[in-house]
Amino acid sequence: MQADMTIDTLVIQLTHQKALKLLLDLEELHLIRVLKKNVQPEQKLSDKYAGKLSADIGDQLQQHITQSRSEWERNIQ
Repeated sequence: MQADMTIDTLVIQLTHQKALKLLLDLEELHLIRVLKKNVQPEQKLSDKYAGKLSADIGDQLQQHITQSRSEWERNIQ
């Protein structure tokens, strides 16, 4: 390998099954390395859990968190 050559990591989306075979053939020739297969884009936690709790339960949870925080502040001071 040349000293001035840079190695990049690329994320690609395959649009045809033949492309995967080509990539695996290139990997066998030690020209590329396949790092992960079927990588899904990361989903934000707010999107993942949106609507999982009812509004009533969410309000109760928020009140509990607020009360817990005020108890911590009271005990520390």
